[in-house]
Amino acid sequence: MIIWLSDSQILSHKSFTKTYNIAGKNITFESGKLALLADGSVVISDEQGNYLLTTAGISENIKEWIAFFPMTVEFQEKFYATGKIWGNRFMKRESRPSEVAVLNSRLIDRPIRPMFPKWVVNEVQIISTILSSSGISDYWFFWITWASLALMLSWSTEFEWPVAWVRIIADMDGNFKFDPTIDDLKTCKLDLTVAWTLDAITMVESQWLEVDDTLILKAFEYAHSVVKDICNAEIDFVKEYSKVHALPKSKIIVKELSKELYEKIAAYITADKMTPLYHVSKTEFHEEMHKLSEEVKVFLWFSEDTTDMTAWEIEECVYKSIKKHMRKIVLEKKLRLDWRKPDEVRPVKWEFWLLPRVHGSALFQRWITQALTITTLGWPWDIQIVDDMFEENTKRYIHHYNFPPFSVWEVRPMRWPGRREIGHGRLAEKAIEPVLPSLEDFPYFIRCVSEIMTCNGSSSMGSICGSCMSLMDAWVPIKSLVSWVAMGMIYDEETGKYEVLSDIQAQEDFLWDMDFKVAWTDKWITALQMDCKIKWLSLEVIAKVINQSKWAISYIKTEMTRNLSEPRKELSQYAPFIMSMKIATDRIREVIGKWWETIQKITKDFDVKVDITEEGLVSVTAKNQEQWKNAIDYITKMLKWMEIWDTGIGKVARILDGIGAIIDLWQNKSWMIHISKLSKERVAKVEDVVKVGEMVDYKVLSVDKESGKIGLERVVK
Repeated sequence: MIIWLSDSQILSHKSFTKTYNIAGKNITFESGKLALLADGSVVISDEQGNYLLTTAGISENIKEWIAFFPMTVEFQEKFYATGKIWGNRFMKRESRPSEVAVLNSRLIDRPIRPMFPKWVVNEVQIISTILSSSGISDYWFFWITWASLALMLSWSTEFEWPVAWVRIIADMDGNFKFDPTIDDLKTCKLDLTVAWTLDAITMVESQWLEVDDTLILKAFEYAHSVVKDICNAEIDFVKEYSKVHALPKSKIIVKELSKELYEKIAAYITADKMTPLYHVSKTEFHEEMHKLSEEVKVFLWFSEDTTDMTAWEIEECVYKSIKKHMRKIVLEKKLRLDWRKPDEVRPVKWEFWLLPRVHGSALFQRWITQALTITTLGWPWDIQIVDDMFEENTKRYIHHYNFPPFSVWEVRPMRWPGRREIGHGRLAEKAIEPVLPSLEDFPYFIRCVSEIMTCNGSSSMGSICGSCMSLMDAWVPIKSLVSWVAMGMIYDEETGKYEVLSDIQAQEDFLWDMDFKVAWTDKWITALQMDCKIKWLSLEVIAKVINQSKWAISYIKTEMTRNLSEPRKELSQYAPFIMSMKIATDRIREVIGKWWETIQKITKDFDVKVDITEEGLVSVTAKNQEQWKNAIDYITKMLKWMEIWDTGIGKVARILDGIGAIIDLWQNKSWMIHISKLSKERVAKVEDVVKVGEMVDYKVLSVDKESGKIGLERVVK
């Protein structure tokens, strides 16, 4: 915010701009030009014509009663930025956020939130808007950097800045590149996006085409080198900006706990009072924690008339005491809430073909957590069209994740999918996409839906493992089995000790510091996602988490393949039968025919649907295998080149006086037998030898594939 701003002075006001070279790219920071009343605003531009605005707003109206940090993030796609007009004949204005916008909003939120103290009571709003885009790069990762810089310019000293987020790829030769283009993303084998401070990781989002952990750790190191440059640029920009424009005073208010009250409650909560919290379910854990809070209130003689403490302060002190005790037990005795060892995985079991009429289904169960995943195979033209502000694209595989209230013993209205559900669905797509068969090998549109029936933590693990098994149950020939596990960590700030936990459950996600999800095939990682709740996380921990996850994955995979180790041999009788064949692009017109006559004839005669791509991939969809085989045979014969000495029977379609007879061979193919080849003797008149409608035997004498000409001779028996 320009704190001295007024209408009379605005014309003499100048914005502050500075350009930085980041990994070989010139990136310009600018503030004080747009959104002058926002608490913090910054624009990024580059040499390709991108112009991106991010603002930070901090409300002075505090909400002391709120039980979470009230920060919201909105990512706005503006179609005019790429010269497009969105909508249909009746609606041209951007409306509900697209899936991409929702995912980007979620990505900005996740690394920024832990940089604030837990009990901030101001409403904070971050809005990121694309004003101009070259369409060359998908640069959403920059928004976290500009959100960080906007908050720094608002002089929110409670925000642990700076934070930067970079996206890098590794090409097929293992070379790294910062800020890849959209074309680069189509051919890379590693796509890594990571949020970092100068010395700590806060979030990771990535996808790979089966790469080993050595390359991944190298990618982290390269990404951090770029992050340091961006973080230092943020610090420098704020320093230089403050010389031109005064920074506003921080409006952030944080609820504080009484140190004396906490020490008193921590002393009261002994190891004996902690016993009921161990080896219980998620709901029982929260019930016991509530009972302990009520017991502490009685101990403190707390009532509604008490003025020197609040119920919130007591409950937060109880939570903090429980958290400290449980961390100590894990660090010293290597025992978790359910008495598992740090690297121990909960038992899992599977059930297949649970739903008889669907194309494929699998039920994943790990203790009480249940994920029922259903696979549906669709026609090639069912492929989803993605119409965002960039070029129109398609999605051949989609995963939808549903998290109904009954899965966690709640009662609440059901609306459209939330950000978490959309995010978990996209995460599953990233994990599974690298092992899907090509469209040529398996010409189906694939949709998986994970219905979370019961949840006690890491339902995303259940949905991804369940999807893999559901795909195999549906006859999808995946290249390799994908297993998924959620890892966690506790960290003691006083001693610096930490412990990595395998297969975290809901209570541990509630009390611990990190949620690290990783997907493996037999040898490689396909996807990774991490959220860190603390401001410290090093590459050493990342390496340990990846190594420890290997054993957990090995156990999970063994259980997954106990009853179904490979895709089923037969397609469900209720699924469409689709097979494809590749033809030369110059022969596509033969299959289509004049005015679509040939393809319509095939569709009608064999009761099938035919789809042809520009690359010559012909997909035939039929109700059963016999219909499909007949249609494919028809197309194959129609495209088959005749060979010399081939014989057959054809029908006389037309007589050309003095020239010859036109013979219908098969599948809209016809050719002429010259009058000299109708008989061994001289023929004066064609009608003397053959008549229209008569069936004649023929033999191929010559074939010219370049001109398409065929020489025929009538065979006289």
